[in-house]
Formats: sequence, structure tokens, C-alpha cells
Amino acid sequence: MLRPPTVDIQWVADRTCLDVSDDDIVEWINACSIETGQTNMEVAVRIVDENEIADLNRQYRDKSSPTNVLSFDNGALDESGKVLLGDIVICASVVSDEAEKQGKLASAHFAHMLVHGFLHLSGHDHLDELDAKKMEAVEVKILGVIGITDPYIENNG
Repeated sequence: MLRPPTVDIQWVADRTCLDVSDDDIVEWINACSIETGQTNMEVAVRIVDENEIADLNRQYRDKSSPTNVLSFDNGALDESGKVLLGDIVICASVVSDEAEKQGKLASAHFAHMLVHGFLHLSGHDHLDELDAKKMEAVEVKILGVIGITDPYIENNG
């Protein structure tokens, strides 16, 4: 039997612009867990403001602006053998602004960024075109499972 992941959710930014609940986040992480075969693990999801994500982006990626999502891989085991997968940090206002510009629901775009961040923690990347296509295909599959249409098609919500 699959053991659902433990999800540590930290809201340190205004959540009203996203229309996303803690239950949504847990459901979406569960879908990621099932699709990637990542069981018996823990992941932290931190929803932050532009200042915090810009600081992290500068510190870890040498980029001086806010971004939508960052992932920090841990991969360690706790004393019970549970994998401490890592942290997904999402900027609420950046995601909300991007969704508005792209004609998407903020909640759908947030789910996409959450899945994207989880896949980075699971070893996926998009450094070259082939890897990007593979990662996008997994994103689209997981998003479909949770009822969100392909984000790579223009004006999808």
C-alpha cells in the first residue's frame, strides 16, 4: 500500500490572490507522489512574497529578481526511513500576476508551479530541449489527473 506523503505547508504571504487551500496542496502533492512513485516521503511547501523569493533567487541562483517557484532538494532520510524530499517555495504574487497575464486561473497556475517544483525534487530538469519535453509531459499528465488542462496550450485555465 502506498503511504501518502507528509506535506508541511507554510503560508507567509497573502493567500487570497490564489484561491488555493491547504487541502488542494495536499491533493496535488499526492498526485505527484503517485505519478512519480515517491512514497514514504515528506515535502515542505512554502508560499512567500516577492522579497523572500527574490532573496532566495539571488542567494541560490545569482538572479536579482523574484521568480515563480524554486525547489531545494534534500533527499535525506529521517530516523524512520522517510525521505525528506525537499522544499518547494512559491511566490503567491508572481504566480497570480503570471496567471492573469496568461489568461489562466491563479489556482491552476499555482498547481502547475507546485507540480513543476515537485518534479525538480524528483530529478527532472529542463536544461535542454529533450529534458524539457519529458518534464512537460509528466507535468501535463499529473495536471490532467487533478483536473487541470495542459498549461502549455495558450489561454488555458
